[in-house]
Amino acid sequence: MHVAIIMDGNGRWAKERGLPRIEGHRRGAEKAEKVVEWAADLNIDYLTLYAFSTENWKRPWEEVSFLFNLFVNFIKKRISRMKEEGVKIKIMGRRDGLPKEVIDVWDWVEEETKNEKKITLAIAFNYGGRTEILDAINKIIKDGIKDVDEETFRKYLYLPDLPDPDIVLRTSGEMRISNFLLWQIAYSELIFIKKYWPDFDKEDLKFALEEFSRRQRRFGGI
Repeated sequence: MHVAIIMDGNGRWAKERGLPRIEGHRRGAEKAEKVVEWAADLNIDYLTLYAFSTENWKRPWEEVSFLFNLFVNFIKKRISRMKEEGVKIKIMGRRDGLPKEVIDVWDWVEEETKNEKKITLAIAFNYGGRTEILDAINKIIKDGIKDVDEETFRKYLYLPDLPDPDIVLRTSGEMRISNFLLWQIAYSELIFIKKYWPDFDKEDLKFALEEFSRRQRRFGGI
């Protein structure tokens, strides 16, 4: 089972409480840690979290810089606990333009957790679905490959061994994909939850799994 989550609503959660947007992001990071624990408890094999998109560069630099620092500190402070819980961490996205500290932590955490087996946490950071597809195409062209099928194309994705999501879940009530895993979610089940991300709880995750179990996946068949 692979669940991919668009963690939306941090800023609005903070605004409704008279707090700065960065406080919403801080609470959102704390919630992400809990969701990894819940996912492991519920026997979810793969969890992908959309942490920072290629479009997020349009935000004020103060907020972007805070998100970079939040990513670095989240990894550094939680790495020991994650390893104890058997979490393998993989990061997907473009490295171009990211601060050296972010790149260093990216490489370090993947190496540190590569042998963990209970659950794989994929963090989409500086990620965009269209960008991933374009990067794959350019690598294929560079390698001189002329005849491309789906199996060949998949090998050029950021994390080619990551299975396609069974569920794409988005919080905050917005009902769109926002450039997330465009190739991989061709047959994913979409589930939208009205709560802002910091208010998301384990019952919401259980609801998503129960809703998924009620759906019939035909993959284009009868």
